[in-house]
Amino acid sequence: MTTQHITQKGRAFAPGAITLHPGEKVEIVNDDGELVHHAYLEHPDFSFDTGEQAPGSRIVVAFPSKGSFTVLCGIHPKMKLLVTVK
Repeated sequence: MTTQHITQKGRAFAPGAITLHPGEKVEIVNDDGELVHHAYLEHPDFSFDTGEQAPGSRIVVAFPSKGSFTVLCGIHPKMKLLVTVK
């Protein structure tokens, strides 16, 4: 299965929207030189919390079920990653 790469830089997720199949993974990388990020998802079907991500850190998350999900940053509220699992 493919792992999609998501960067966190300039107080934004890039790309800002992705489409996956159930079970596919997303690697969320903090590519900001000095900013800490904190990606999380709260959804009745699936949740995760990366905790504070220092610059250069990465985490891999698998999306197990179909649905529409919005990943947020607990530090920068305008950051949003829309994930559609079909």
